[in-house]
Amino acid sequence: MINLKLIRENPDILKNSLKKRNFNFDVDSLLIEDEKFRKINSLLEQNNNKRNVLSKKIGEYIAQKNQDLANATKKEVEILNLTITEQNDESTKIKNNLDKLLLSIPNILHSSIKVGKDEKDNELFKKNNISNIYDFSPKPHWDIGVEKNILDLETSSTLTGARFSIYKGKGAKLIRALQSLTLDMHSAKGYEEYVLPLLLNEKSLSVTGQLPKFKDDLFQVDFRDYYLSPTLEVQLTNLFRNKILDQKELPIKVTSSSFNFRSEAGSAGKDIKGVLRQHQFIKTELVNICDPNNSYEALNEMVDQACSILDVLELPYRVMKLCSGDTGFGSSMTFDIEVWMPSYNNYREISSCSNCEDFQARRGQIRFTNSEKKKELVHTLNGTGLSIDRLWIAIIENYQTKDGDIIIPKALKKYLDFDKI
Repeated sequence: MINLKLIRENPDILKNSLKKRNFNFDVDSLLIEDEKFRKINSLLEQNNNKRNVLSKKIGEYIAQKNQDLANATKKEVEILNLTITEQNDESTKIKNNLDKLLLSIPNILHSSIKVGKDEKDNELFKKNNISNIYDFSPKPHWDIGVEKNILDLETSSTLTGARFSIYKGKGAKLIRALQSLTLDMHSAKGYEEYVLPLLLNEKSLSVTGQLPKFKDDLFQVDFRDYYLSPTLEVQLTNLFRNKILDQKELPIKVTSSSFNFRSEAGSAGKDIKGVLRQHQFIKTELVNICDPNNSYEALNEMVDQACSILDVLELPYRVMKLCSGDTGFGSSMTFDIEVWMPSYNNYREISSCSNCEDFQARRGQIRFTNSEKKKELVHTLNGTGLSIDRLWIAIIENYQTKDGDIIIPKALKKYLDFDKI
């Protein structure tokens, strides 16, 4: 959520950011609603003060045994009470509408973000020097997986439906090894590991921006007010909801690895083969709760941390700085890390690292006490470190050999009892 005071005092900052995003929102209507809210609250304050004065006078009149003035003043207070009740109801109604409007506004973009329409306009930030050149035609993971008996998409469709997968045998062990590798590497860099609930309430999803904007992409439990977790960013960020931290505690870095669930609304027919885009998927998540003065340094560190997994696995990748049209709803700046996938003859996203500045912190009231003993909103950052299913694809496809085997990368050998599949 954006600071309403900032919008009130500098509406052009928001208007310019919305224009860059090509996002349609009437800022002036919001300001009109804000003005109505402040006026009604001013009247409420005046009437509450008047009621307090009149109530005090009633006591004085009774003490003076002036019953006529006491009764007249009581009637005046009764009428005033009705007015205050009506104004309270009107204030609540306006406040709810104002909150609804504020929750629908995307975060303000960092000034350095390039104006662009979509992923085609993203900027190359960096690229590693690894490249795979084959003297044979590499097979896609959906073919290799079936041939090696490590992936079963047919049975998963029977059990549940399309866009669900079953990893088996050495394929399942590889998934577990990738989770262990990512968690171990992140823990070694100061990220505290968590195991978290996968059912979430509306408030938690609202704090991180999934609700109300992306409700259609969530799986909701019909008989409970719960949703299946779309990303562990929600849980890890909400660990600090309504907390006041000490500046000395910052940064707080946390990580977790588990299943996530998304309906993939709007992606019908896209990437339907294999396990690239699933309704249920596994990823390791990174969240950093930090001092606002250090958040962009923290973003660079998070990108490097996510890249370090690909470095030790010796996989080709690149990092893209997202343009205005491709930057997520809650983010001020985002870097996508893309790994090379032979089946697509292209780089595909395996991580997204974002600085949300105080957007989520304001929604969740995550604050810290600064050096001046004043309470201030933290900045929150989140990043995928990494998508386990997509990392599995990258290894299966990039480490395949001409004779059809899959070589296990050196960094994974301590987690597995086999050298190849």
